[in-house]
Amino acid sequence: MGRPSPRGGEATEPRPARRLGTADAVVIGLGSMIGAGIFAVFAPAAAAAGSWLPAGLALAAVVAYCNATSSARLAALYPASGGTYVYGRERLGPFWGYLAGWAFVVGKTASCAAMALTVGAYAWPEHRQVVAVVAVLALTGVNYVGIRKSAWLTRAIVAVAVTVLAAVAVACLTGQGADAARLEPGGDATLLGVLQAAGLLFFAFAGYARIATLGEEVRDPARTIPRAIPIALGLTLLIYAAVAVAVLAVLGPERLAGAVAPLADAVRAAGVPELVPVVTAGAAVAALGSLLALILGVSRTTLAMARDRHLPGALAAVHPRFAVPHRAELAVGAVVAVLAATVDLRGAIGFSSFGVLLYYAVANASAWTLRRDEGRPAPAVPVVGLAGCLLLAATLPVTSVLAGAAVLAAGAAAYLARRALDRRGRA
Repeated sequence: MGRPSPRGGEATEPRPARRLGTADAVVIGLGSMIGAGIFAVFAPAAAAAGSWLPAGLALAAVVAYCNATSSARLAALYPASGGTYVYGRERLGPFWGYLAGWAFVVGKTASCAAMALTVGAYAWPEHRQVVAVVAVLALTGVNYVGIRKSAWLTRAIVAVAVTVLAAVAVACLTGQGADAARLEPGGDATLLGVLQAAGLLFFAFAGYARIATLGEEVRDPARTIPRAIPIALGLTLLIYAAVAVAVLAVLGPERLAGAVAPLADAVRAAGVPELVPVVTAGAAVAALGSLLALILGVSRTTLAMARDRHLPGALAAVHPRFAVPHRAELAVGAVVAVLAATVDLRGAIGFSSFGVLLYYAVANASAWTLRRDEGRPAPAVPVVGLAGCLLLAATLPVTSVLAGAAVLAAGAAAYLARRALDRRGRA
């Protein structure tokens, strides 16, 4: 038999190579989570929850833990690119898998744009959109030439971000402004405000999905994925909690809510202004890490949906040399670059949160159907996860809910129309 043609159909396409170990998968998860929450979400979350920001953080962490557990059990059973798109299709039916994949691709494409704009805002505010587009194109190129190169770059970015965040926490908790701010009373928040803050903060925890969507590229996925997801989530929660307490101690809830660059404002208020350039650089680097892993995950779900012809079949191609879904990566990079040049940062975050919460709702519903011999989690885990996702999605800003619902409805209508045409063609 001849060698498979790189331009052949699905049966002859090369598959992504299994090159990632547990440490690499954990780092990709950390790179997705650290940056989005710390540098982009704390201020609007504080505006919603006031002094109850830690309660919102705790609620987001509970929902994220349930989602992580459900995703890990499903990923061990279905170690294929696509994440909840695959789980929903196999456990609930093709429509639910498609809806999850559509929510993920659309929501996380918006998230990619948000992270690119964050890079621009910190690196060169006067030309933030130009910087954002350049960052998208550069990181798409990194992903194109191989998954291992992406993992090593993400490892370096995470190391820089964690070092900067540790410096911020220490400066805030030991600085001269900490005691005075700690005595400031915070404004009370409503239950709706706490829930909205949790929904916004959940945007920061969602990176562990990137590990599950790499199911075809990790070694021994049945062991690696269930280990990597909770480790990445636990480390991120510890970092978030430490920084939240530190920044609240210095700024108080009202000043934090109004801060444009909360971590830079916090170290300045703590009496350590020399750390401001370090924090600014760290924010840009951390956002780059998030953007790198986000593009990686969206392209893998695009690959899975293209294989099932829910997206153009050409996007299912895998590069014969680099063993990556190169057409999917180029397509995702192009769309994100256009969005980064045109969209608003806050709107992109809210829209992304809505889509990702619904994506995880399908993951929890899928995990509920697992049998005990398939690794079903404790019954309360998928129930709490499903209810939490739906509740947090419903309490996001009204514009985000309406826009997200409209886009999901359009995707569902396209799916049903395609099914109707297929039936008509067979008849």
